[in-house]
Amino acid sequence: MPKHEFSVDMTCEGCSNAVSRVLNKLGGVEFDVDLPNKKVCINSEHSVDKLLEILRKTGKAVSYVGPKQ
Repeated sequence: MPKHEFSVDMTCEGCSNAVSRVLNKLGGVEFDVDLPNKKVCINSEHSVDKLLEILRKTGKAVSYVGPKQ
């Protein structure tokens, strides 16, 4: 499963919970939220565009960092 890293402007636990909520709702993903570094790593067959669309539903600024090893 491809692994992708995203930068998400999260400032608190509420922000990271919002990210977790939208990703769990999407399904078919495994992810790690790194709140101190404002990063989200996602293992998923979904396209990067789809993942960006879902993450933007949190209302936070989101950008794609790139593939994660």
